[in-house]
Amino acid sequence: METEFNPQTVTSPYTIVVGNEKGGAGKSTIAFHLAISLLRAGAKVGVIDLDVRQRTLSRFLENRTNWSEQSGSELPHPAHIALDPSSLRDLDAAEDEESNWWNDAVLALAEHCDHIIVDAPGSHTHYARIAHATADTLVTPINDSFVDFDLLAKVDPSTLEVQSPSFYSEMVWEARKIKARTNKTPIDWVVMRNRMSSINARNKQRVAEGLNVLASRIGFRLAPGFAERVIYRELFPAGLTLLDLTEKGSPVNFTMSHVAARQELRDLLIVLKLPFLEGKSLPF
Repeated sequence: METEFNPQTVTSPYTIVVGNEKGGAGKSTIAFHLAISLLRAGAKVGVIDLDVRQRTLSRFLENRTNWSEQSGSELPHPAHIALDPSSLRDLDAAEDEESNWWNDAVLALAEHCDHIIVDAPGSHTHYARIAHATADTLVTPINDSFVDFDLLAKVDPSTLEVQSPSFYSEMVWEARKIKARTNKTPIDWVVMRNRMSSINARNKQRVAEGLNVLASRIGFRLAPGFAERVIYRELFPAGLTLLDLTEKGSPVNFTMSHVAARQELRDLLIVLKLPFLEGKSLPF
């Protein structure tokens, strides 16, 4: 039986959780770009890596540190904490231990950060439930397919019409209830389409139509997505983002395609409506 997480009443930074329950949706890349974007806008940012197996976000930051040292470039770096899973065999004891580790991480970052970005695991774990229940903004990237759409809603196999919310939507609903009860504040849930194809296929149109219907039914906002671009994979070994391409020693030449990719990032930040960015001009 699952135990319910009750977050401690602490004054915490603004928390942005990037999560869904499927691997390969681009969560770590999006979390990393959000962190560097906010740093370049003047925020003090910490990140928590909850992907206890792959650690993609942690590898991004490790690669960034190595590249900065090798190139002599001074790049903005967020504070970073990676949490491990409990090794206790008793489920209740293990979840209590993970809750304590989470609270310690938030308190440690809160000493010098005004924003925390969480890379949530791509599975239904206790850490995932904790993170979702403490989010101020929840960003859920999904790829343009009904495989990913199934995370949000069940559809009729013949008509592809939305029938009911799916398991991830139900988990977010539970997280919203916990957040409202413990912090008296809502979760702003934003779903973004990621790795979008440039081909205007029928499947792409139907996914878009389904998301528009579902947004009003279960209460999320839609954000413009990121196109499928090779650049994101090319930047990983150096730990760079789209915003670092003009830095000294960048291994990638800055092109008009990258200008378009930066605009997609700007559009996402505008739609997120983060309080810190209200009234500010983005420096990129």
